[in-house]
Amino acid sequence: MKIPTLFKEYIWLIETINRAGRITFAEINKKWRRKEESGGVEFSRTTFNRHRDAIMDMFGVIIDCDRKDGYRYYISNKEVLDEDSVQNWMFSTLSVSNMLDENVGLQDRILLESIPSGDQHLQQIIRAMREGRRMMITYRRYGAASANSFSVAPYCVKLFRRRWYVLVTVLRPSYAGGEEKKEDKFAIFSLDRIEQVELQETKFAIDPDFDAAAFFEECFGVVVGDGSKPTRIVLRAYGHEPFYMRDLPLHHSQREIYHTAEFTDFELTMRPTSDFKGYLMSKGEWLQVISPEWLANDIQQWHQAALDRYKKPENQ
Repeated sequence: MKIPTLFKEYIWLIETINRAGRITFAEINKKWRRKEESGGVEFSRTTFNRHRDAIMDMFGVIIDCDRKDGYRYYISNKEVLDEDSVQNWMFSTLSVSNMLDENVGLQDRILLESIPSGDQHLQQIIRAMREGRRMMITYRRYGAASANSFSVAPYCVKLFRRRWYVLVTVLRPSYAGGEEKKEDKFAIFSLDRIEQVELQETKFAIDPDFDAAAFFEECFGVVVGDGSKPTRIVLRAYGHEPFYMRDLPLHHSQREIYHTAEFTDFELTMRPTSDFKGYLMSKGEWLQVISPEWLANDIQQWHQAALDRYKKPENQ
């Protein structure tokens, strides 16, 4: 993806100030003139201030000036660069794309992961969200002989483990009078299993109290309707797993509660959904459930079932 020159300048400015911590306008200009794209021409104060305003609007990054510290510029809300927000995701994506664009000769040595669902239907879904329009989607579930169509109201989209998902309320014909009836529960669809999306003229009003982040706050990923309740979970990590968990927490509630030379215990408060159990299974011997006991038993049974599949019949 080719990034317009203006966006490249925004990204460069954020990264330059973020790396420096605090930096004067003269130092910014000195670094800018070293770049080939500058053509040796300095930033004007007017251009710099316009860039600051645009960066705030697009990425939510605030570039402040500390007059008491020699008029040095700094990012006053650096936490936004670590948040799971659209702005931060957009900045990270553009930053990586800009880096690749500047290092064309290394592109065959920089390997990225693809997202199978991509943006085939994403643009239409976001348009429906923006315009408050319902959609008719044709969806094929895993293992289903054929696809089914649903009239849905899209509430939000979420990227999880290389897949895009859309959270919707499903509208189906009622049994009386053929009128449409809104179901109480939400449903979530993976975009890579959607065969067709058609925007409808019918409008819908999103619940004013709906908060997308809060909706998934207690969950590991995208499974929300399996009936599990928020539970205190203690996991024991072995080998190098504690380092991975510290660097990439499994959930925002994660905290370290005990450490020895052999293992480290982490506490989380979240719903032990099926996708979370699947993750625990994928870690094999390196991650053990200490509590609750019923969850430890579930994982043990799943591991035993996996071991049983490797057992050869006696007659073989």
